[in-house]
Amino acid sequence: MIKRRSTKKINIGTVNIGGDSPISVQSMTKTDTRDVNATVRQIVELEKAGCEIVRLAVLNESAADAILEIKQQVSIPMVADIHFDWKLAKKAISNGIDGLRINPGNIGAQWKVQELVEMCKDKDIPIRIGVNAGSLEKELLNKYGHPTPEAIVESAMRHIEILETLAFSKIKVSLKASNVSTTVEAYRLFSKQYDYPLHIGISEAGPAFSGMVKSAVGLGILLNEGIGDTMRVSLTAQPFEEVRVAYEILKSLNIRQHGVNIVSCPTCGRTRVNLMQVVADAERKFMNIDKNVTVAIMGCEVNGPGEAKEADYGIASGTGEGILFKKGQVIGKVKEEEMLESLIGLINSSD
Repeated sequence: MIKRRSTKKINIGTVNIGGDSPISVQSMTKTDTRDVNATVRQIVELEKAGCEIVRLAVLNESAADAILEIKQQVSIPMVADIHFDWKLAKKAISNGIDGLRINPGNIGAQWKVQELVEMCKDKDIPIRIGVNAGSLEKELLNKYGHPTPEAIVESAMRHIEILETLAFSKIKVSLKASNVSTTVEAYRLFSKQYDYPLHIGISEAGPAFSGMVKSAVGLGILLNEGIGDTMRVSLTAQPFEEVRVAYEILKSLNIRQHGVNIVSCPTCGRTRVNLMQVVADAERKFMNIDKNVTVAIMGCEVNGPGEAKEADYGIASGTGEGILFKKGQVIGKVKEEEMLESLIGLINSSD
């Protein structure tokens, strides 16, 4: 049983983060925020995939202005991703943003930070301090030689101190690197010193396949140690894929269930049906089934019946046919070409 690290609870809009709240799944739009229609379409797609918080890049005033119109058309909380420009942060707040990702130490004069913090207090808006190994302060790179976990944590500490001095504690922190070991150790170090909620992720994880592997390893280690209150899988891929992978990581550790959990065998010489195609088709079609169930799709009579019986629903194939299961009970036999549709029909017809 995983024991979650105890953290402060904050909220981003309607979503609670930290404390005993469920670990939430985030993603980021990959559209030009100024293109309201395209951005709204992508957010709606993300929400359908299960995304609970979405981040938008706010590069200029036009993007900050677009937040007002976007906010009126979507329902999940939005976070403005802003670097250096406190005026953009102020405008994003005025236009209804639910959270900010901005590092106070990069804003400039103290009075600018204080003015922004007062606006956040007034609107009950949290600030995410996002430290990235690729953009550490020069003095820290000179001190440590390169982006070490210690350098990443020290950078976060500097930003936190600025906000704490202004009596602001609605803080969320991320400490990301593209290197898995560096990221994991940074989060471990930070967790020993602070109880602020953590947003976890592997930065610039890469294209879909290698990025999934890096993210699964890094985030899996952290989550298994009870570290992490909200998460994003960063992939050079469509954003809904980030959400899918995030939930698969959570499902694999029995932390959260979202949609259909597929258990399938790798196939071997005993398999007598085209199980790879059946599973590929199932993965695609199950995306439209909004039920938290486990479905086993097995290729032979050795492990198939046992695995299928342990699942909510399942099919164990033989030679040109398969046996349908529901809650450990055999429902009947179906032809190979009818296996998947029969399984989907069984799932959809059940309460």
